[in-house]
Amino acid sequence: MQYFKKLVGDRIYLSPKGTSDEEIEKFTEWMNDFQVTDYTGRSGQITTLVGEKEWLENSAKNTENRDFNIIELKDNKLIGTIGLENFNWIERSAVLGIFIGDKEFRSNGYGTEAIKMLLEYGFKYLNLHSIRLDLLSINERAHKCYLKCGFKDTGCSREEIFLNGKYYDKLHMDILENEFQGDYIKNKNIK
Repeated sequence: MQYFKKLVGDRIYLSPKGTSDEEIEKFTEWMNDFQVTDYTGRSGQITTLVGEKEWLENSAKNTENRDFNIIELKDNKLIGTIGLENFNWIERSAVLGIFIGDKEFRSNGYGTEAIKMLLEYGFKYLNLHSIRLDLLSINERAHKCYLKCGFKDTGCSREEIFLNGKYYDKLHMDILENEFQGDYIKNKNIK
């Protein structure tokens, strides 16, 4: 599989999301895994190879979104996905989405590294003012990660997510450009 090192960090790099057979199979596997989908709100969906291929192809045609594969630098291994979408260029805002699909790479700082690189890209290259996200209230691991990356809690939609027979709150978070600090993209030319 060929990946492209758009944003390079210490242990991972972000490559524009593609539509290779390998990616389609891996994402279909992850989108049928409750360990992934329970936290992305997609456990009620059934994902087929054909459906995932169509989704990835449509996503690749959308030139406004910034969707990336998260690739482990050492072994060139696909471990997850991250992206910015729902851009509002007047407000200079976007929504961040991420998941680490490969369970061996969860809770080891890979998500944090990917988020920090994407925040730098969003604020310093796309001229965004605000990046926001939503998450399931019981996803404590993600909440701690987002706080570590500088996100602030901004509110809650009570009992908005139905999952496994129960309703859960949806938490809202954001980070503003003046709250972001750091230099995480290692392959940039201008320092």
